[in-house]
Amino acid sequence: MASIRKRLWPGPDGTEKQAWIVDYRDGAGKRRFKQFPRKKDADAWLTSAAWEVSRGTHTADSQSVTVAQAANLWVKAAEANDRERGTIEQYKQLRDLHIVPLIGAEKLSRLSQPKVEAFRDQLLETRSRDMTGKAVRALSRILGDAQRRGLVAQNVARDVKVTRSKRDKPKVVIPAKEELKALLDNAEGGLKPLVMVAIFAGLRASELRGLRWMDVDLQAMTITVAQRADKYCQLGPPKSEAGYRTIPIGEALVNELRVWKLQCPKGDLGLAFPNSEGGVMDYSHLMKRRFDPLQVKAGVCDPVLLDGKPKLDKTGIAVMRARYGLHSLRHAAASAWIKQRIDLKRLQVWIGHENIELTLDTYGHLIADSEGDAALVAAAQAELLA
Repeated sequence: MASIRKRLWPGPDGTEKQAWIVDYRDGAGKRRFKQFPRKKDADAWLTSAAWEVSRGTHTADSQSVTVAQAANLWVKAAEANDRERGTIEQYKQLRDLHIVPLIGAEKLSRLSQPKVEAFRDQLLETRSRDMTGKAVRALSRILGDAQRRGLVAQNVARDVKVTRSKRDKPKVVIPAKEELKALLDNAEGGLKPLVMVAIFAGLRASELRGLRWMDVDLQAMTITVAQRADKYCQLGPPKSEAGYRTIPIGEALVNELRVWKLQCPKGDLGLAFPNSEGGVMDYSHLMKRRFDPLQVKAGVCDPVLLDGKPKLDKTGIAVMRARYGLHSLRHAAASAWIKQRIDLKRLQVWIGHENIELTLDTYGHLIADSEGDAALVAAAQAELLA
């Protein structure tokens, strides 16, 4: 039988001190005690604890693990489940740099939504909004994992969000047709078919680096995404079920791939865009040594500014920087499909999005038909006035 009783004792200065002790039994029948400075706090806690005990989810403070310990369990679970090396490294960074230093010592049993909100606010003072969002979501996953293990009754971080103004959201940047043509005109060797696949099939950089010839059907004119290469050059499955997809390609790309297949470095992995030894191409090498220099060569670049003026090299020539990342070529593919009036479901599938909401959020502003809209408005007006 749970009870609440007053405790009185003399303080160091001789004044009488008081507190309220909750005396209860946990789910295993073991007697537990918890102290509060005010009776109403003890009453509220006992009501909540009694409900948790009845559901078998109550954890006493003395038996509770800390956020840091729960975070370690979360990372170990990711390692045991063979998550990608890059994913695990990201989990460790979020744990070690953002979560443990600020809230790691807090016991899960004492964690509350207001404390998580305070953690979020503290992050916002010293981290970017984007990094704060990642850290809060990671804490929610940590608590979710702990809840499944029976270490905590509820995930108090689930409803804590980092709001982001739509004005802060980066807009999709799509290269102009002239820029895309300049890239293709200046690309040499295996870089040209790689850029063409990015532009015409919308593959991500990781998917390009992991693409196998066995997944390129030149007869059926399709490319199937079945694996990807992470930043450590390790091959693995796509990150989500939506990543598995088959994309139709045109005759120009098929012809380019036929020629490249004869010249492509051979390797045991059978990759379509390998390094010179047939292995997985390093992403940094692809960008810094190949794609970025291609943009500069093609004139798809901007001057590097220093104190508002173009930075010059030793010969007095302006230093230029590449204008786009490979992801912009993926946006170009989506943009071209939209202009051909592709339906949203096919766009979602070909681009590899998990849900239609993400597709609309990313490319919705491109789905416009001024002529069609004008015709609809005119027809509606005629109907109303008939």
